[in-house]
Amino acid sequence: MAGDPSSVISRGSLQSIVDSGDAAATNVPNPIMQCLQIKPTPNPQGGPERFRVVFSDINNFIQSMIGTVLDFDVLEEFGEHDKIGEPVQLEAVKAEDELQQQPQQQPGNISSNGFYGNKPQQQPTPATTNASTRTNGSTTMSAAHANLYPIEALSPYAHKWTIKVRCTHKSDIKKWHNRNGEGKLFSVNFLDQSGEIRGTGFNQQCDQLYDVFQEGQIYYISTPCRVQMAKKQFSNVNNDYEMTFERDTIVEKAEDQDDVPQVRYNFTNIGDLQSVEKDTTIDTIGVLKEVGEVSQITSKSTSKPYDKRELTLVDNTGYSVRLTVWGNSATSFDVPEESVVAFKGVKVSDFGGRSLSLLSSGTMNVNPDIDDAHRLKGWYDAAGRNDTFNTHQNALSSTTGSGRKQDFKTIQQVKDENLGMSEEQDYFTLKATVAHIRQESAFYPACASDGCNKKVVEMDPGQWRCERCNKTYPKPQYRYIMTLNAWDYTGQLWLSSFDDTGRLIMGMSADELQEIVENGDEQRRRDAFQDASWKTFVFRCRAKMDNYQDQTRVRYQIINANPVNFTTEASRLADIIKSYNIGSDGLFVQ
Repeated sequence: MAGDPSSVISRGSLQSIVDSGDAAATNVPNPIMQCLQIKPTPNPQGGPERFRVVFSDINNFIQSMIGTVLDFDVLEEFGEHDKIGEPVQLEAVKAEDELQQQPQQQPGNISSNGFYGNKPQQQPTPATTNASTRTNGSTTMSAAHANLYPIEALSPYAHKWTIKVRCTHKSDIKKWHNRNGEGKLFSVNFLDQSGEIRGTGFNQQCDQLYDVFQEGQIYYISTPCRVQMAKKQFSNVNNDYEMTFERDTIVEKAEDQDDVPQVRYNFTNIGDLQSVEKDTTIDTIGVLKEVGEVSQITSKSTSKPYDKRELTLVDNTGYSVRLTVWGNSATSFDVPEESVVAFKGVKVSDFGGRSLSLLSSGTMNVNPDIDDAHRLKGWYDAAGRNDTFNTHQNALSSTTGSGRKQDFKTIQQVKDENLGMSEEQDYFTLKATVAHIRQESAFYPACASDGCNKKVVEMDPGQWRCERCNKTYPKPQYRYIMTLNAWDYTGQLWLSSFDDTGRLIMGMSADELQEIVENGDEQRRRDAFQDASWKTFVFRCRAKMDNYQDQTRVRYQIINANPVNFTTEASRLADIIKSYNIGSDGLFVQ
């Protein structure tokens, strides 16, 4: 049996490697460390896959980017362990000494394809003590940024770092007044090859940095700059952390303006909006079908007027959606119809089934040079211009107001046609009966913040913690996440569903069902699931490939559901019968 792993780790070896410089391989041969984290990272140059790793020697830890071919031995006899000891980031150990020394050449980098923790060559500190900006263009400045952090490596535990990022959005300056005083702020969104992050400047930093940042430009940003948990209610950026500029934060415009991505999207198709929770922030792309006139509404809370304009977007899922833009975006909107528009940071509403609203921190890009836009343009020019579209308000009708037929399928047809087996997602409408509901994990405790819906953990009695929002609540909001077995006359199919569908099928909220469970009323719990069974619904579904435990399978997800409208259903069945062209001597009596 293997011994204590802490006894074989080369404690203090990281500090020795850095201190040894070019002699590290001789002075510290074959060190043994614990790997705390490993994460694959795509190579932006298209080369071999790289990995971001965190190594610990118990005293210190350091982050590194490594290639796929390195001489590592894994000591499997010691198994896997949680973090051993309380290591601190390597740079934190030297921070105090550096403050007492004049800038000087630092030891050479360790040959591991770039440790994030290594120190770049120190440059003289700018004379100003406020949030600093530097002009660029010298080779000395380029050398100072030879070793950069990616955005994904930033955390409250990273101390000295520099990032190279593109500014993808800059907000207007906002002012606030409350009982504690008044102030102002602005925010910017940044992007690099690894991810995106939001930065905010308050008061003095707002004055000094607002004019420095310009959308589309690339900047170096260096510590001191605070990194903390993101306030998701104010941000649409996909990052658990955000930055706050400090007095001495250094911002420099980069000379090279071409090696950072323009913008990063995570598109949701218009046809998938019914499966997206209300108040969620998403990105979407579509063809601009209609542009409404500017109108004005008055806020009930502030009595201030707001300009708005409603747009209609369509895509190749056969659905349209209304998207509202506000303020200057509404009054200055001059995009021609039939353009492809990509939106980043739109909020999902359940008004009219599903609708979208562009957030103040959101952006739009007209005819972007990306594959999704080119595919949409090709589809629209070839067929979409003359097509008719479902709306989410009438998604469950057998026909839309424009006469478009729904693609009703039987369960056997879904299987015979291999729906979901291709790279593209497939959509279908199914009339089926709920035969069984998996009662295990039918609902979960969710965050009570609007638009979050993440699972929360009970830290102590009456203390439910959401890591994403960094908040604690006295109780969670329970939400359905159900798996059910549906039957029709041709077969059976397992379907997954979310809270809206769960409420419809169960006839009660997940909070109400949890209360029954907490009260220990086992008979009422069984009756609730029994009463929900053997009901027939019309399901709008999506089929797509899914990987689970290294196995590929098709997942069928309910986008929305509705009880059977027997008048509509009778008309649909009659139309099917008529399609067989049976004469007057057939089934229909004249």
